[in-house]
Order: sequence, then C-alpha cells, then structure tokens
Amino acid sequence: MAARPMTPQELLLPVKPGFIMLTLVIALLANLLPWSGWGAWLAPDFVALLVLYWCIEEPRKIGFLAAWGLGLLMDIADGSLFGQHALAYSILAYAGMALHRRVQRFSLAPQILHVIPLLLFTDLVVLLVRALAGADFPGYAYFIGSLTGAALWPVLYYLLKLPQRPRPDPDRV
Repeated sequence: MAARPMTPQELLLPVKPGFIMLTLVIALLANLLPWSGWGAWLAPDFVALLVLYWCIEEPRKIGFLAAWGLGLLMDIADGSLFGQHALAYSILAYAGMALHRRVQRFSLAPQILHVIPLLLFTDLVVLLVRALAGADFPGYAYFIGSLTGAALWPVLYYLLKLPQRPRPDPDRV
C-alpha cells in the first residue's frame, strides 16, 4: 500500500463550517429514514460515516463534542439505550483524528481498508452496550451496514470534495 504523492492539483479551498453541519444533518436524516427488509441491513450508519470522514478530513473543525451530540441525537431518535451511539461515535471520532494523517496519505482503496475496521468497531461498541443491557445478538447481518458504508467511501469522498474544488478562472487561458 504505497502512499500517494501530493500533487499541486489537490489544493482545495477551505471547507465551510456550515457545509459540515449541513452534511451531518443530512446524514442524521438519512439514518432516520424508515428502512425495511434488506434495506435495513444494507443501510450504513450515515452519521458514523460522516463523523469519520470529517474527523479524517477536518479534525480541527469537528471532534468529540459533535460526535457525542450526534450520538445522543441518534439514541433519542432510535429510542435506544441512552449513550450507546454517543460512546461509539466518540471512539470513532478519536480513531479518525488519531489516524487522519495516515489515512489521508493513501489513495481511496487503502483508505477503504482503514475505514472498514473503524466502522465495524463502531458497530461492535453499540452491540456490546446493547448486550450489556440484556439485548439479544441480532446476527452477523448486523455488520453488513459497515461494509456498505465502506463501499460508499469513494462516492462520499468525491461528493464532499466538490464544493472545495476551486472554480476554473475564466480569464486564464
């Protein structure tokens, strides 16, 4: 897994905090959609995916407080054990911030190999908290959403970089 060299074409504009908030709100709303059947198993945890993305790309603009708050909102919205998503997202935010320099140096395929275990670990933390509260094991299909989230990583990467790409200068030949 070779590190990709930095090229001058990769210089991006700074991301606006309002854009980060908008993406997180959209992710929260996507998590609240009424998924059913296989869609419920295939749907990734969009909030976890976006928290990880922003902690890797902009670790100084989003961190533990945002992850904790989004986790509490997810707990309230799901009607689940209060604090389980908050704990999982906070651990995910820590991992994203700790590994952000490493992950950014790789191309997309090796980045996915970093994202998979982080998303799986987030699901495992939620599952362990539920198990400690007495819930039954939902089966191994519970972890499919993490793999779907990792598969969405390249799409997410390119979509969230679009507003940061500089506009071409019309005066330049």
